[in-house]
Amino acid sequence: MSKPVLDRNQIVQCLGRIQDPHTAQPLSGAQLKSFADENDRLHVVLELAYPAKKFGYGLATLVEAQLEAIYSGKINVDIEWQVTRQPVANQSASMPAVKNIIAVASGKGGVGKSTTAVNLALAMAQEGARVGILDADIYGPSQGMMLGIPAGTKPETIDGKWFVPLQAHGIQAMSMAFLVNDKTPMVWRGPMVSGALQQLLTQTQWDDLDYLVVDMPPGTGDIQLTFAQKVPATGSVIVTTPQDIALLDAKKGIEMFRKVNIPVLGVVENMAMHICSNCGHAEHIFGEGGGTRLADEYGVDILASMPLDIHIREQADGGAPTVVADPESEVALQYLMMARQVMANISVLNAGSSAIPTITVSDD
Repeated sequence: MSKPVLDRNQIVQCLGRIQDPHTAQPLSGAQLKSFADENDRLHVVLELAYPAKKFGYGLATLVEAQLEAIYSGKINVDIEWQVTRQPVANQSASMPAVKNIIAVASGKGGVGKSTTAVNLALAMAQEGARVGILDADIYGPSQGMMLGIPAGTKPETIDGKWFVPLQAHGIQAMSMAFLVNDKTPMVWRGPMVSGALQQLLTQTQWDDLDYLVVDMPPGTGDIQLTFAQKVPATGSVIVTTPQDIALLDAKKGIEMFRKVNIPVLGVVENMAMHICSNCGHAEHIFGEGGGTRLADEYGVDILASMPLDIHIREQADGGAPTVVADPESEVALQYLMMARQVMANISVLNAGSSAIPTITVSDD
């Protein structure tokens, strides 16, 4: 007598017992791409809405363990993904090669925003995403140095209209620093800076990106307003330190993005604590728990609480940020978890975006 073949409903019921730790939602039939039950072998393919090159191994193991309750043969689970594009106004027309745009912002300078942006982009790429980074800090671009791109390197152009992004550590990069030398001061008024940002965004020939990380300048001025009004952004990440004055400015950043209907994907707290390299004593130099309180106040995720670590600074200054310089370190793993959460949050946003939001700006 032949063994009964599993049906789809049985597999879906097993999937429903497993919660995706990043979306906080159970796996569903919508993620069951295919299955085959042949010769006492079950092959299941799941498709997530965010990249999971590394995380997928653990998830596959969980699914296989659940399926063992209903299947006695050999089980193999593969995890695939298909990143979706958020249906925001004019995105396909203005930037057809970019599915999602993420603004990494801070209310004030000196909180580690650019370091967070580059490590976030690199961690996304490690999970299998196609990623670009745009250095929108026109006055003080730093991504070229952090990515180890030699000073004086210029991007190629196509037909005198398009910039070809530079490649570094597996991601695409564009910055004002590639167009001027490092001693040229950008003595520009607001409209000139805003125009430069738009040109860098729309006249760069990005190559089939799942995510474009935009390293914003600090503050809530002209360039932030231009970004909010002109750029079809999917969401924003707010970077702060536990210090009260930094939290105050971070709140202004969150409020700005909320006013222009750009979702806040979460808060990153940098310099949360310092651990002495000699004795191991942990000290909260800039205060404790500020990022968590900020996230709780606005009902968003605390994406990471990063230490004040000299290696993070040294590696970024040396052109090989932590995620690529020391990928197995605790700090790199925190950046990787941050990236997974950001991508998962975007997948949830995109799944729930049935209507195209209208961008409005008010003075109140």
